[in-house]
Amino acid sequence: MELRKKIDKLLGNTLIIIMSVMVINVLWQVFTRFIVGTPSSFTDELARYLMIWLGILGAAYVSGRNMHVAIDVLPQRAGTATQRKLKFIVYVLIIIFAILAMVIGGSRLVYITYVLDQQSPALQIPLALVYLAIPLSGLLIIFYKVSDILNME
Repeated sequence: MELRKKIDKLLGNTLIIIMSVMVINVLWQVFTRFIVGTPSSFTDELARYLMIWLGILGAAYVSGRNMHVAIDVLPQRAGTATQRKLKFIVYVLIIIFAILAMVIGGSRLVYITYVLDQQSPALQIPLALVYLAIPLSGLLIIFYKVSDILNME
């Protein structure tokens, strides 16, 4: 459980930093566009990539805190044993999705963009770095859900 708390804190702080950089970036864009008169060339792209990282890592963070959107009509009407079984099934389905779509699919996307040496137009950073958020988030989600399964009551 101690590892989970450390990962929560690290991920939460990372999300705060990403959001802070995004706010500063957008403020800089507004300043250069309306005050200076010549908009900065990299700010749109940086804001887009930061939003991708914020959204995908944020999904892992919310999943770890069990604060994600859920339809809980069926579990509320079921008994405690059935609720536990439903929770287990949902966790397993989330793990399967995270493995197939995020880790395997995301890793393939990262690999393909890395091999093709695709660069972002303005920042000239490898797009593989941008897409790296997908498998990383998938691994975090798997960690959180396996931890949830092991700590089920």
